[in-house]
Amino acid sequence: MQGTMKTAVMTALKKVEIQQRPIPQPKEDEVLVKVEYVGVCGSDLHYYESGRIGDFIVETPFVLGHEAGGTVVEVGSNVKNLKVGDRVALEPGKTCGKCEFCKQGKYNLCKDVIFFATPPVDGVFQEYVAHEAGLCFKLPDNVSTLEGALIEPLAVGMHAAAQGDAHLGQTAVVTGAGCIGLVSLLSLKARGVSKVIVVDVMDKRLEKAKELGADYVINGMKEDTVARIMEITGGRGFDLGIETAGSQITASQQIKAANKGATIVFVGYSASGEMTLPIGMALDKELTFKTVFRYRNIYPTAIEAVSTGRINIKDIVTNYFELDNIQEALTECVEDKANIVKGVIKVC
Repeated sequence: MQGTMKTAVMTALKKVEIQQRPIPQPKEDEVLVKVEYVGVCGSDLHYYESGRIGDFIVETPFVLGHEAGGTVVEVGSNVKNLKVGDRVALEPGKTCGKCEFCKQGKYNLCKDVIFFATPPVDGVFQEYVAHEAGLCFKLPDNVSTLEGALIEPLAVGMHAAAQGDAHLGQTAVVTGAGCIGLVSLLSLKARGVSKVIVVDVMDKRLEKAKELGADYVINGMKEDTVARIMEITGGRGFDLGIETAGSQITASQQIKAANKGATIVFVGYSASGEMTLPIGMALDKELTFKTVFRYRNIYPTAIEAVSTGRINIKDIVTNYFELDNIQEALTECVEDKANIVKGVIKVC
């Protein structure tokens, strides 16, 4: 396909403008996707606001966005699994396929991953993208491209639940009710976890958690979180914790409110990358700590969970924006975190 496309280009901190760029040409193993929806992730907002996450530093011009769903409009000469007109969810990370981690199936740990909107790789706040066909997952007829865009964050929540071996009979606590906390909640419920408690400090997010199936919610600004968890669990504490807030306070609360022998899965990054935690208490309780880096081998399962109605992913969205208004959209998402739980950009 010839011509140009609208591309939202970050030109400086907190500055994004629509520019015209050439429509990419798919290579023999790629497809060209007309992007329809892109989720706004916390990482996009970090890069927009501060220009870096840890060692990943934005050099402008840069394109944000990595949670995409769209329709195939052109296929490369070697592509057999997709055809023009197929609607797809795009898994954003292309890995080497050759290293020890890729060969173990743990490709999310590949050191040579090329991941949308992770500097220096441009993202997909744009009208078209050429992407490896094997990373474009066909959506069933009853799954929209909006839902396709939300498969990416859902995969993180499903990976967190899997890392914690979530199952029937457990009581789980999710700290943080942003997008990743909410998809973790949905994933825990889909795996049959009996009781899920969600903790946050923003009422709008806790309301959304209740709407999505949380059995109890705790506002950490208004209640003693640990005491309330102990009250709910009859003094025994929880079996599985999912920590998505990335704060020392919530991570410590997880350790304090855990039952002996519990598992805690750490998902959220702290601002500095470091925390001081009550490790002595963790030793006394013989807790198991697990961590999450993105996800692996989960897209097909996540798509099936949405298709069969086990997970109603589109209900996490609170705000829709147009690509033409990307500057206002990102600014609003940064400045109104109390009300915007999950924003999505409608591209076309």
